[in-house]
Amino acid sequence: MTNPNLRAELTENLDEAEWEWLIPHAQRDAVIVVAVGLNILDVGVAIASDNVLEVQNWIDEALIAKPSLDQLGEWNSDRTKRFNTLIVQPFVLVQEKLTA
Repeated sequence: MTNPNLRAELTENLDEAEWEWLIPHAQRDAVIVVAVGLNILDVGVAIASDNVLEVQNWIDEALIAKPSLDQLGEWNSDRTKRFNTLIVQPFVLVQEKLTA
């Protein structure tokens, strides 16, 4: 049973950030990349409520993962790249913002 207030609390933590601001979190291996198309809030709720089956399913489908070296290299070369972010201690969930 998930806490009904959890989703509301996490919604307040939704933000947008430039890669520059996320680098310290990446350096402490706390960044989790959420695939575009997956609801970052759903992922945050599942992690915060310890929904192991759902989280493991996303990992198995490569919908959530630690950033790859290629991604880190790309983002480090464009530090103004923007992401939707959600802090779920101790992690920072990030999702690339699609450029219009």
